[in-house]
Amino acid sequence: MLSTILAVLLIIALIATVPAWPYSLTWGYYPSGTLSIILIVVLLLLFTKRI
Repeated sequence: MLSTILAVLLIIALIATVPAWPYSLTWGYYPSGTLSIILIVVLLLLFTKRI
């Protein structure tokens, strides 16, 4: 249950950091790239039943 909530929160955070809004255009892809890596790690741990 907790891992599902964590995955959903990471997906929401990933969508929020996509540089599509005027204030975030200068950020580049660093925030969304970092969150993507974190999401991939969490999903891998979830699928291998380590969380």
